[in-house]
Amino acid sequence: MVTILTKENSIANHYLVELRDINIQQDRMRFRRNLERLGEIIAYEISKTLDYEPVTVQTPLGIASHQILQEQPVLATIMRAGLPFHQGMLNVFDHADSAFFAAYRHTKKSGEMEVHKKYVNTPNLDERILIMADPMLATGRSLVLCCKDLLAEYNIKELHIAVAIASEEGLQHVRAFLPEAHLWVGDVDNEMTSKSYIVPGLGDAGDLAYGNKE
Repeated sequence: MVTILTKENSIANHYLVELRDINIQQDRMRFRRNLERLGEIIAYEISKTLDYEPVTVQTPLGIASHQILQEQPVLATIMRAGLPFHQGMLNVFDHADSAFFAAYRHTKKSGEMEVHKKYVNTPNLDERILIMADPMLATGRSLVLCCKDLLAEYNIKELHIAVAIASEEGLQHVRAFLPEAHLWVGDVDNEMTSKSYIVPGLGDAGDLAYGNKE
């Protein structure tokens, strides 16, 4: 299942416009906050698909009946660009456990691309709902590598992948290698550069959020 937010009009479109705008991007705090707000919206949309159970709560004037989540998901992200996006989801699923990954791409002289993982920190994911948040889905290789490793190690009950902007190629790659995943995407672009930057995309999300790296 793939849900693309821009297929319907909502405030998510406004946040995506600001994320892409080269002039608004100069304000790092605003860029981070827009990623965070988009994460909140996608988390809310995911929450509609989860299981709930009835509860009663004592108010000052009586008893109210409601439905609450049966369980909180585990929220995972790939550092560093994913941190504001992850925080937005954590604002919604505020009792969730978190998992963190560090991975990077390396292009050989031949043009072949390798993906390397450097760091993994995760709770036990057996029989848990996992939401993997990564703002930019370019080739999709880093995300698939991380998810595949987790699926091999844990009996994950349900996998959701949340993305701000995806390339069409990356989306197809994820659907081919993670067919069980539910994908939640802000918008989809059709092109990538030779260095695997999404076009029109928004640039380097990590640099825009936290400054240029060496």
